[in-house]
Amino acid sequence: MDSQVLRRRGAPGIRVTRLPYRVRVYLNNQVLIPASLVRALGISGLRYAVITLSYNGVVITLNGVKLLRTKHTDSRQFTIPREVREKYGIKPGDEVEILDIRPYRL
Repeated sequence: MDSQVLRRRGAPGIRVTRLPYRVRVYLNNQVLIPASLVRALGISGLRYAVITLSYNGVVITLNGVKLLRTKHTDSRQFTIPREVREKYGIKPGDEVEILDIRPYRL
């Protein structure tokens, strides 16, 4: 097998390469950042982030959100904090728009 050929495993995933990005909130109150977007933004090494999102026209900034990762992919997930969900009425299945993702500086 030629060493130049890269074989990917699994499903092809979601092709998103720029922000803003619209996504549904999962049942566990997490939000997916697809691998293609993580690579395009160059945030694959990032552990904590400042994420700006929009919900029903309201812009919300989340500081120090931990980006959760899996073993075999570049995709990330983060949990919307309970106080933010309660304040703005964000429920699983609702759609949010991610406007910006930046590194979190301690």
